[in-house]
Amino acid sequence: MNFNFETKSVSLHAGRRVYFSSDFHLGVPSVEKSRDRERLIVTWLESIEHDAQIIFLVGDIFDFWFEYGHVIPKGFTRLLGKLAQLADRGIELILFTGNHDMWMFGYLKDEIGATIYRNPVNFNFTDDNGNKTSIMVGHGDGLGPGDKVYKILKQIFENKFFQGVFRFVHPDVGMWIASEWSKRSRIANNNKGEEKFMGDDQEWLLVYCKEVEKEQHHDYYIFGHRHLMLDLAVNERSRYINLGEWVTRQAHQAYAVFDGKTVKLNQFK
Repeated sequence: MNFNFETKSVSLHAGRRVYFSSDFHLGVPSVEKSRDRERLIVTWLESIEHDAQIIFLVGDIFDFWFEYGHVIPKGFTRLLGKLAQLADRGIELILFTGNHDMWMFGYLKDEIGATIYRNPVNFNFTDDNGNKTSIMVGHGDGLGPGDKVYKILKQIFENKFFQGVFRFVHPDVGMWIASEWSKRSRIANNNKGEEKFMGDDQEWLLVYCKEVEKEQHHDYYIFGHRHLMLDLAVNERSRYINLGEWVTRQAHQAYAVFDGKTVKLNQFK
């Protein structure tokens, strides 16, 4: 199996940190609960801005997102305003699209200077002392074995022709379709079918990390999507971290922080 990943080199400044979080799913299960969660996320961002050099939001930030030519989904003004403020302070924002917000195009790049990625990326960090750490980051959907139905759906949703067809739908109708779709998700239905750890041999993102590691070494693999807080050994030199989620009754409010040496998985309380 051949892997070909985009690679980015990053110089991490003394006293600065890199933060990672994912799966906010803003928009569900109701406007009120989503807004309360949005306020909590903004509070978390305020708590880390004093030493953040880069903030990674690793997919499914919104439960649905689609950018028309001149229209975006309404709402989320607290989060978007805070992200703009962070960018104005010089904090780098890196966003990965997830399976719920894959129709994210140029709006956040143009408005707040965020860098948008759709596939896993290798980040090679070097601190002021010359120490190097390699971290692969991605949302995690469609990776590893299994989930063949979703992989087919993802190809359809990412197809520019079908995106163009949806863009011809009036935004009010498009948002209604998205709302009806969201109502059928496991999140909107009180987390029925709550995610469970399936064991090292069946946890497909861990299997994926082990396959990649055979060809390319990474000190850490950081993904979202699974809605589980996980910190697992890929081998004796590498770890797989999953960022959990912020939305269900069992929400983790999880985030990871890299200080130039190690990545630690935390919960915001």
